[in-house]
Amino acid sequence: MSEVLVRAASRDDAPTIVAFQLAMARETEELALDVDVLARGVEAVFADPSKGRYFVVECDREVVASLMITYEWSDWRNGTVWWIQSVYVLPAQRKRGLYASLYRHVQSLIADDASVRGIRLYVDERNVPAQQVYARLGMNGEHYRVFEWMKEMKS
Repeated sequence: MSEVLVRAASRDDAPTIVAFQLAMARETEELALDVDVLARGVEAVFADPSKGRYFVVECDREVVASLMITYEWSDWRNGTVWWIQSVYVLPAQRKRGLYASLYRHVQSLIADDASVRGIRLYVDERNVPAQQVYARLGMNGEHYRVFEWMKEMKS
């Protein structure tokens, strides 16, 4: 069994995170992201921690999975909700519990933090395998449906 390490990402991980996000957009939404815009977006998170933070999983010193946390203020809960975004696990590493390791790591960070009220994420309705993983980890999708409007991207 490979040695698995979950850790906060560093700027050195940025190229891998960019590659993961390019692959995820192609795989899940058939989108070809602008690599320069994406790279600047990833760098912005490292430059300004108020935007979010990345976590990665290493297996035998190779980064094989990542996710990003962003923050939402909840007036209903008088606290912050952490949103999990940009989840990616290399295809060859899937079904090994690596996302579960990331999720449990994030949970452990907020367990004793009274200012953080919980964790949310959104998932493409067509991504049934991911929904099954989230349900097994105790999350539910019973309450909300996400609607969005996005401006057209300009480099």
